[in-house]
Parts: sequence; structure tokens; C-alpha cells
Amino acid sequence: MRLDKFLKVSRIIKRRTVANEACSGGRVQINDKVAKPGNTVKVGDIISIQFGNSQKRFEVLDLVENAQKDQASSLYREL
Repeated sequence: MRLDKFLKVSRIIKRRTVANEACSGGRVQINDKVAKPGNTVKVGDIISIQFGNSQKRFEVLDLVENAQKDQASSLYREL
């Protein structure tokens, strides 16, 4: 699954265009490597996102094409 789509489906970032811009701006990393919006996300990957002055890390637990709001938080675990 594309990185920008995963960020949107999991509701880590609310809009896919915003996720795309964050990735293009170099603020998102997969396994400590700068990621582009089209990079593939796999179960077990660690995603780091720079939000202003803070950095959040997430572990990918599951991949689905569409998720309901209550299922979204089960797709990742915050580290």
C-alpha cells in the first residue's frame, strides 16, 4: 500500500493531499529512511512523522484498503 494512502486510511493524517505534501517535504520516514508518497508500506514497518517540533513514531500492524473510523486505530501502534 502506498504511504500516503496508509496515512489517510489509518487517520494518522486526515487528508491524502496533506499526507502527500508531508511525504514530499521530507517530514516522513519509513524505517529511518526519508520516504516519498509512493513508497510501499508493509506490516512491521516503523513510520516516523515530524509534526512541528515533535516527532511521532508508529508501527504498522495491518493493511486494509478502507477502514471504518473505529477500525483505523487498530492499523498501527504508537511507539
